[in-house]
Amino acid sequence: MCETMADFEKELEASLRPINEGDIVEGVITIVDEDAAYVDFNYHVQGIVKRSDFSDDPSFSMYNIKTGDEIKAEVLSPDDGKGNVALSVKNATRSLAWAACQQYLEKGTVLEVKIGGIVNKGVIAYVEGLRGFIPASQLSLGYVEDTNEFLGKTVEAKVITVDEAKSRLVLSVRQLLQERREEERARKVNAIAAGTILEGKVESLMPYGAFVDLGDGISGLVHISQIAQKRISSPGEVLKVGQDVKVKVLKVEEGKISLSMKALEEEAPVVEIEEPELSYKDEGEASTGLGALLAGFKFD
Repeated sequence: MCETMADFEKELEASLRPINEGDIVEGVITIVDEDAAYVDFNYHVQGIVKRSDFSDDPSFSMYNIKTGDEIKAEVLSPDDGKGNVALSVKNATRSLAWAACQQYLEKGTVLEVKIGGIVNKGVIAYVEGLRGFIPASQLSLGYVEDTNEFLGKTVEAKVITVDEAKSRLVLSVRQLLQERREEERARKVNAIAAGTILEGKVESLMPYGAFVDLGDGISGLVHISQIAQKRISSPGEVLKVGQDVKVKVLKVEEGKISLSMKALEEEAPVVEIEEPELSYKDEGEASTGLGALLAGFKFD
């Protein structure tokens, strides 16, 4: 009995809670007619949703609404003048959609969206029923000349701008592709161990060293002190752009690769030159004395 009384008090408290314009409430459809639906949302008066507040879709029909359906609606007015709370399903849907998009932005959620239209300087895609814009510059890593090629295609994208007040929702495919490219590069870089000897091509010269293209979009720096055994004042004394080089990996740290050419020179094996063997005739003797060196010369 106490539990029943507690439940009653809880329901009574809920029914007397303050209702304000803009609140999102949940309820159950109790009555449906051609013009509106009435909602029980655990309040001391019922709510009403007019046909025009269900959807902006011209094809929408009240026949799609049934008693017992659970809905979420936004409070338009705590009193519609007839003792009901005026509610809007379409406003709640829109508000919840904007809230969802804000979450997608904050969490960096990857979305699959279908390109549903072409507009000036970009395309249109819908997220949670909201019209989103993808600028042409955000459709690919490269330059997009004809956006019509994307019409009807499903792409993966991230939300990059949410502005409910201005009804502005912007998405980007490019940002996602850039992130994935960086992740792949990081994976490849981290797989390179110190001490590895690699071949590459000099891609640029700087006062402090030379950047070497190692392939697969990866490059490393040979500091000026690691270019040659001798002291040089600029990398251009030894290297030129486009030159093929061999380098040794000194370290990989925070995605940066430090290389050395000097280390390979230091490790190069010393080649011993064998002196040719001297052959002597039996009747002669080998000599490096001054007399032997002067033999054959005549002096007056």
